[in-house]
Amino acid sequence: MNKTTLATPLPNASKLVLIVDDDAFSQELFSEMLMTLGVTDIHTAGNGRVGLRTLAALPRHPDFLICDVFMPDMDGIEFLGELTKRSYRGGIILVSGQDITMMSIAQEVAIADGLKMLGAYTKPVPIAILSEVLAVQ
Repeated sequence: MNKTTLATPLPNASKLVLIVDDDAFSQELFSEMLMTLGVTDIHTAGNGRVGLRTLAALPRHPDFLICDVFMPDMDGIEFLGELTKRSYRGGIILVSGQDITMMSIAQEVAIADGLKMLGAYTKPVPIAILSEVLAVQ
């Protein structure tokens, strides 16, 4: 008699995540951490403008996105403004390797605009933080 073992689905496998960050190393690091946590549908963009094009091409809005505040062409603050115009309802994590004061201001503006902010963190963000965010999504 053969036993058939059903694979247990990963708890975060159905989550869709968009990483908007101009630093390729950060994109890779976030992607690896998310994959470790079971996320399999991960998309990346190098700035806000590319992030908007990526967002438009996705089959559905991401469950959450990770957004760098300081990027060329279209920074995180401008990107957040565009998310507000597009009625984005997923969760948002802001990240920066630089000015935490500016990141806090960006977070306050985003909250005032009705965006669902899950936190603002300096890079590198610990995997435990990403795990907590995934748990509430």
